[in-house]
Amino acid sequence: MEKNNPKVLNGWCMYDWANSVFSLTITTAVFPEYFLGVTGEDGSPMTTFWGYEVANSVLYSYAVSVSFLIAAILSPISTSIADVAGRKKMFMALFAYMGSIACTLLYFFKSPGAGMDANVDWAIPTFIIASLGYSGSIVYYNSFLPDIATEDRFDSLSAKGFSLGYIGSVLLLLVNIGMILGADSLGITGGEAARISFLTVGVWWFVFATYSFSRLPKDNPVRLQGWHWLSNGFKELKAIGDKIGTRKLLKRFLISFFFYNMGVQTVMYLAPLFAKEVIHIESAELIATILIIQLVAILGAYCFNKLSARFGNTKALAYGIILWLLVCTSGYFVQKGMSFFMLAGTIGFVMGGIQSLSRATYSKLLPEGVENTASYFSFYDVTEKISIVLGTFLFGLIRHLTGDMRNTLLMLGMLFIIGLVIILTIPSKKVYVDSQ
Repeated sequence: MEKNNPKVLNGWCMYDWANSVFSLTITTAVFPEYFLGVTGEDGSPMTTFWGYEVANSVLYSYAVSVSFLIAAILSPISTSIADVAGRKKMFMALFAYMGSIACTLLYFFKSPGAGMDANVDWAIPTFIIASLGYSGSIVYYNSFLPDIATEDRFDSLSAKGFSLGYIGSVLLLLVNIGMILGADSLGITGGEAARISFLTVGVWWFVFATYSFSRLPKDNPVRLQGWHWLSNGFKELKAIGDKIGTRKLLKRFLISFFFYNMGVQTVMYLAPLFAKEVIHIESAELIATILIIQLVAILGAYCFNKLSARFGNTKALAYGIILWLLVCTSGYFVQKGMSFFMLAGTIGFVMGGIQSLSRATYSKLLPEGVENTASYFSFYDVTEKISIVLGTFLFGLIRHLTGDMRNTLLMLGMLFIIGLVIILTIPSKKVYVDSQ
């Protein structure tokens, strides 16, 4: 396969543009606010889900946990099957289209004031399916990086993908926020405008994902009959697991990534709940904060790319983890006002850098000339998903047991410390890594 083809590289980066609107509008900016509003219209934060009464913020955090737990279970199986069957792009498209269609179905999640009960029993599973589509497609997307580019392009290409994702998601969010704020002039309610925004996310994701699929390398399908798809997939998974077991630096990175990513992703997914419940940020301020984070993240992705070029990937990651530790410490004492916005800017800067660099670092640690990249990236993906499951679950559990969401920051700080200690044992120079 020809590498560094500009057409293919641009098509790959555009998938970040396509699916990042889900992570911003659905999981961060609009849906959490809408969900808390719909389930708390009577003034109580408690809601009923399948007959059980639970705090709406806890239910939301558990829904995130469940979606990524399912993804973690499916990922190694589906990726190994995709590799042996030569169907990597097909599987990526399957998850992407499933997620985008589920986003459009969230349009039908209405509040009690819309003439019906708030159908939380239906909305939560739909959100989980949308989240599964998002997380399920990411592993295939990431695995294309070593297939389409040479190693010297990993850092910059990964940064470009994340940057396009931040830009595209901000653009659509601005349109949707404008629609929500101007709902009266459009002759609709704010709730209807929010539900239309879920619809726009699904359409945006579907259309631009289709563009990416038109540019990515074609599948090379292998004829496998009946259960051979599944049996060969498990054999492939075991073989890759054995190979990873022999590469101590790759294993060490995955362990470090597990801990620090648990902290990063928990902050990213549940920070809006923290801002609303603890800091008492108003909706307009929260949206402004989210936009600040996304825009600063673009700068962070490119700055950490430059930092890694000078000091090496793992040292740059260590600097990022230290910044995350400062975020947790500051977050415990932060109050409403300028200090909160400064903290948000720091989160955005380090968020873009550490995500981009983690993907590139794992790509560099893979064996030279590896072809079954989806299977290798499934281990990265499972590590990421399990860390999200545990992080969001612990967040909800600590909030439930202590009644104070600030206590979750103590847990997050411990995770970053563990990740930092381990990452410092991994050399930054690629020539040294290859000799291990």
